[in-house]
Amino acid sequence: MTSSAVNGKTLPTLHLLNKPPSHPRFRDCLGAVANEDSLLLMESAVIALADATLALPANTRALRHDCLARGLDEDTQEDVELIDIRGMVELTDRFPRVVSW
Repeated sequence: MTSSAVNGKTLPTLHLLNKPPSHPRFRDCLGAVANEDSLLLMESAVIALADATLALPANTRALRHDCLARGLDEDTQEDVELIDIRGMVELTDRFPRVVSW
């Protein structure tokens, strides 16, 4: 899946990823994230933050409570913003298209 177009205009997509890095869908999702998209790591997907060699898209965020539940602290990856549920709701409202992986 990639960003879709409506009337010739590309729609930014919020990708919600809950699969661990070892799952095939994890790589599929990373391959589908376009420049105008955003990625939200949640549940088991936050484990990816512990792997400094894994290249995540520039617009990546992660659910704070999922990170803390898996022993990851706030400084695990400096370029990934940790957000709460309210932040997740705001993201889903901001993006015209949401895809769950």
